[in-house]
Amino acid sequence: MGQTITEGRCHCGAVHWRFKGEIPDATVCNCTICRRTGALWAYDFVDEAIHVSAPPDGLTFYIWGSRSLAYEFCATCKNLVSWRATAPGKDGRTRIAVNLRLADPKEVAHIPLLLFDGLQTFEDLPPDGRKVSDLMF
Repeated sequence: MGQTITEGRCHCGAVHWRFKGEIPDATVCNCTICRRTGALWAYDFVDEAIHVSAPPDGLTFYIWGSRSLAYEFCATCKNLVSWRATAPGKDGRTRIAVNLRLADPKEVAHIPLLLFDGLQTFEDLPPDGRKVSDLMF
């Protein structure tokens, strides 16, 4: 059997992402942006496991203050597609996360949820046993 590939698309279909390999977990964050968008994040690095495709000028970006993340939205339907680090890490790779809410719920239902307190402590919280299917019905 071949490698697992999970895909997601914005509402209008102009922008899509592909995650190659098993997605180990999905992060729910309560920061001021994530709690407003309801995003479920799956992480890796640009053009390694994750590839985002968009037409020219198909993505718009939002960077809040001096933050190190650029949130990427479809320029047409405004769905939150991904975020990526604004600079590569020390290893030269650029961190990225895609929004699992854009995937087929049946394909990501089994993925365990991780909780991240991006609002106050900026730390991981203890897992509570939920999976993506508990949030997508």
